[in-house]
Amino acid sequence: MTDNPFPTDDPQGYLNDILKNAKTAGADAADAIMVAGTSSSISCRLGETEDLERSEGSDLGLRVLIGQKQAVVSSSDLSMDAISQLIERAVSMAKAVPDDAYAGLADPDQLATEIPDLDEFDPSEPSAEQMIDMARACEDAARAVEGVTNSEGAEASFGKSSVYLAGTNGFAGFRQGSRFSISVSVVAGEGTGMERDYDYATCVWQGDLPDPAELGRGAGERTVKRLNPKKIESAAVPVVFDPRVSSSLVRHFVSGINGQSVARGTTFLKDSMGEQIFADGVTIVDDPHRKRGLSSKPFDGEGVGTKARNLIDNGVLTTWILDLATSRQLGLETTGHASRGTGGPPSPSSTNVHMAAGEISRDDLIGGVERGLYVTEMIGMGVNGVTGDYSRGAGGFWIENGELTYPVNEITIASNLRDMFKNMTPASDLTFKYATNAPTIRVDGMTLAGV
Repeated sequence: MTDNPFPTDDPQGYLNDILKNAKTAGADAADAIMVAGTSSSISCRLGETEDLERSEGSDLGLRVLIGQKQAVVSSSDLSMDAISQLIERAVSMAKAVPDDAYAGLADPDQLATEIPDLDEFDPSEPSAEQMIDMARACEDAARAVEGVTNSEGAEASFGKSSVYLAGTNGFAGFRQGSRFSISVSVVAGEGTGMERDYDYATCVWQGDLPDPAELGRGAGERTVKRLNPKKIESAAVPVVFDPRVSSSLVRHFVSGINGQSVARGTTFLKDSMGEQIFADGVTIVDDPHRKRGLSSKPFDGEGVGTKARNLIDNGVLTTWILDLATSRQLGLETTGHASRGTGGPPSPSSTNVHMAAGEISRDDLIGGVERGLYVTEMIGMGVNGVTGDYSRGAGGFWIENGELTYPVNEITIASNLRDMFKNMTPASDLTFKYATNAPTIRVDGMTLAGV
């Protein structure tokens, strides 16, 4: 640990004392999480700095269990007097709530014993002047593209966090993480013919950020390409998803295998374990140990060890996303996917997810489409997680004889996620830019609602 962001010289001892006091107050078991964070951001528009913000803070969350009863309380006041009152409230609440048959800490043999170094923390911190320079360089490059007429602004931001997790089951773990981001959004055209587009990047290490001017120039060029869009007629055609939006299809899948939805029976994939739900050759990976990944974690929010696994293996669904509670409810083992904040109990959540690259190039994937749509932007959230019905607004470019031709907008694309998964072909152009990543993806047989 590079420095101590907590208001105590011994964070681990501090948590151990809290857990000991919770048991003395009547808890059978308890765990606690302490989080400290610092963040800053600046935004500029038309070359002028508009906002400069910074925040620092620390919070503690305490979960106590009495039999099968559980209560969670949190506080940003970490003085011992405040924590003593917190413990009293937590124990009193736990005595009053109904039993939860699935509540409980991890067994000792489920706990992480080795904590891998995932390179999650960059100790450097950019100055306000550096962030201003980054944002200005990004916006200036975007505005310099011929055809760009206005700007919604650019932003640079930085954040770091430190987390301690400890439980009466013997677990004690510490993590630090950092984030560096830059984004820009500009406008091209005039009057009713204006179009906007954007770009952004977020990295764990500052040195991994793209050059701000290069990112801005790309955003400006994408914006200009969207000028003078046309309407298209309704049709059933292949739809090709740019990597900037193809990851949303993977996120819909991951949401469908979340243990909470499965346990409640509120997902269209609830009875699909072991079935082939994607096309042959499609593999989707959850990898919590990817170094410098945006959602990497050496242990989960319950202290359970994490590991990489194929969620989809050659098209077949192999697992759910589970924490302890949902695994108990389903009669399975946890997959180490518990996510935890200070204000509530753990819940299942994925880590770094990606769809593996296919064997066909992006150009060949598009080249095989006689008539279709290349999507670069999605609008709205018209996805029914219970039935899998999919209907979203979209914009992009029309494909004619394997070539991107003119921009199009005000389109609705529709299908059902089950059908989309089975008719999905990934290209070979996978890059890791987000927490969830996918290459260019073609989905055959979608319905387009146009003019």
